[in-house]
Amino acid sequence: MRRTILTGALTAAAAGIGFVGTRPDSPWYRSIEKPPWEPPAAAFPIVWTPLYGLIAWGTGRAAEKAGPDAEARVLALTTADLAVNAGWCWAFFAEESPAAGLGVIAVLDVLNVALVREAARHDRVAAAALAPYVVWTGFATVLNASIWWRNRGR
Repeated sequence: MRRTILTGALTAAAAGIGFVGTRPDSPWYRSIEKPPWEPPAAAFPIVWTPLYGLIAWGTGRAAEKAGPDAEARVLALTTADLAVNAGWCWAFFAEESPAAGLGVIAVLDVLNVALVREAARHDRVAAAALAPYVVWTGFATVLNASIWWRNRGR
C-alpha cells in the first residue's frame, strides 16, 4: 500500500508540474495549424485524470509485487517516465516547440514500453492498467508529429 501512495505522489507531482506548463489557450497554440482530428480541449483532462490514476495504481501494484531489487527498478522507471511526461508539456507549450515536444514524447514512448514490460514481469494486472496510457501517448505522438509537420516552416 505504501508503494501505491509513493507512486500516487509521484504521479500527482508530474500532473501538477505538467499542468503548470500546459497552455492550450495561449496565442501561440491557438495560431498554429492543427489536424482536424485533434480532440477538443475538454477531452484532455477527461482522458488524463483516469490515466494518471491508472499510472499511480499500476506502478504501485507492480512495485508491491516486485522483489526488493526489482522494486527499485519499477520505481526508477516510474520516476523517469513521469518526469518526461511532465517535461513534454514544457517542451511543447512553454517552449512553443512541436519539434521539442516530439523529441520528448519519443523518449516517453520508449519509457512507457519499458515501464509496461517491467510491470508485466511482476504483475500482469499492473501492466494491463498501464496499457491505456501507452495507447494514449501513442496517439499523442501522432498528434504531436502532425502538428510539427503542419507548422515546420514557422
